[in-house]
Amino acid sequence: MSVPTDLKYTNSHEWVKTESDGTVTIGVTHHAQELLGDMVFVELPQVGRELKQKEECAVAESVKAAADVYAPISGEVTAINSDLESEPEKINQDAYGSWLFKLNPSNTTELDGLLDAAGYQSLLENEAH
Repeated sequence: MSVPTDLKYTNSHEWVKTESDGTVTIGVTHHAQELLGDMVFVELPQVGRELKQKEECAVAESVKAAADVYAPISGEVTAINSDLESEPEKINQDAYGSWLFKLNPSNTTELDGLLDAAGYQSLLENEAH
C-alpha cells in the first residue's frame, strides 16, 4: 500500500488531512489497521472536547488488541465519524477513507512537526528492520 502524499503522519500511525476550511481530519493509517487486524470497536472523542497534541483521545479495538489513538495536534473536536461506531470494519476496508474525527486546530504550527509521506514511509521501513 502506498502512503498518500497529501497527508501528514505521526510516529504513532495517525494520518492528518488539512481541509480547505482550515479544519483537520484525522484517522489511523493503513499500516496501523494492518497491525491491529479486524476492527471490532471504535471509541471516538466527544464533539466539543479540547485536545492537546499527543493526548489519548480515541480507542481502536480489534480481535487482536486495543490501541490508543493520539491527537496529532491540539484543537477542538468538531465532528466524529459515527458510522464507525456500528461499522468499525470500514477502517480495515479503507483506512484513508475512514476518518475518525475532525478538529479545529488551536495551533496550526504543530502541523509542521508531523511527518510527510516520505518521512512516514521511512519510519515504516525502519520499523520493519
